[in-house]
Amino acid sequence: MSRTIITVVGKDTVGIIAKVCNYLASNNINICDITQTTMQGYFNMMMIVDTDQAVKSHEELARELTSVGHEIGVQIKAQKEEIFDMMHRI
Repeated sequence: MSRTIITVVGKDTVGIIAKVCNYLASNNINICDITQTTMQGYFNMMMIVDTDQAVKSHEELARELTSVGHEIGVQIKAQKEEIFDMMHRI
């Protein structure tokens, strides 16, 4: 399974989860796990998604998710799981 870690951070507004999830669904990406929290008006979400059936390359997805983030006023990062693991290894 090809997995990607998606993080979303920014000021909390209505529709952040909906916008990100609609983008993922329209690109045939399945959500494996998701967690989100809001603290004092700030939104933080982390998702693990399965990109095996994705209709676009990882680079396209990452670029487009960054654009979605700009549209809704949050920062969205998408990293392949193996790169994320290497960056956060102790």
